[in-house]
Amino acid sequence: MQSLTRREFCGAVAVSTAVGTKAFAAADEKPFRLRYALASCMYGKFPLSAIVPEVKRAGAECLDLWPAPWGNQREQLDALGREKFRALLEEHQTRLGISTRYDLGPFRLQEELRLVSELGGRMVVTGSAGKKHLAGKELKAAVAGFVEKMKPHLAVAEQLNVTIGIENHAGALIHSPDSLRYLAELSPSPRLGIALAPYHLPQDEKRLAALIAELGPKLVLFYAWQHGKGCMKKMPKAEELEQMPGRGPLDFRPLVAALGQIDYRGPVEIFMHPTPRGIPILETVEEVTSEINRARRYLEECLS
Repeated sequence: MQSLTRREFCGAVAVSTAVGTKAFAAADEKPFRLRYALASCMYGKFPLSAIVPEVKRAGAECLDLWPAPWGNQREQLDALGREKFRALLEEHQTRLGISTRYDLGPFRLQEELRLVSELGGRMVVTGSAGKKHLAGKELKAAVAGFVEKMKPHLAVAEQLNVTIGIENHAGALIHSPDSLRYLAELSPSPRLGIALAPYHLPQDEKRLAALIAELGPKLVLFYAWQHGKGCMKKMPKAEELEQMPGRGPLDFRPLVAALGQIDYRGPVEIFMHPTPRGIPILETVEEVTSEINRARRYLEECLS
């Protein structure tokens, strides 16, 4: 049995206490709920005209546009033009929420921030940059340096009221629980937050829930995504799908409880990576949406 650090133990206790407290909430208190974003890359390189109608069908409130090589809907936006894209969203009564731009990195986001703001979006997600495999004081100093370099871009984000979400990606500066804690501590603005990917962290429900409780308001995007059998090599589809909530071994109930404890209002993105990148997770648009809805039903059961 793995032991928890004092900080993780306190976070886990806080989650448990919050769940118990909710049972005594006033009858007229608005209940906590999960609010979903739909990742375009789940559909591979299907056209925007086929994906945008699926946003509502997948129980989502907004769309997250992904570029190549994961999909190509961000490039499709450029080809279609902003006004036609806006009209497509309006036709299907949905909106752009997020633009994911790992391809740009954290220091080339200013034009993307302006585009997202113009189209009514509220977030740009990317990875971090800097030395890898650091720990302790060296890691904290490196995160502080990263935050300092982000300040010119953060100034634009604040002006536009668009949030920059930094994902904890394996092999990046921001990848470990400690690096996430340091980023939460050192971030000077609510416009710089954390896009939390459980896939890239130890698959321990209690530790993940405690981390969510610690991150609190600095959590701006939650990927409903577990490691399962991974996503770095070709495998039978049933095994690949174990990244999805409710299929692999990770119990999402403590994680959802922790989201409720911090009254998380940001988007939840049901997610996985297929191999190779750029293909849909299943063969047809309808099958992809059906699988996302299956995962969403599982998360709603975790919530209830």
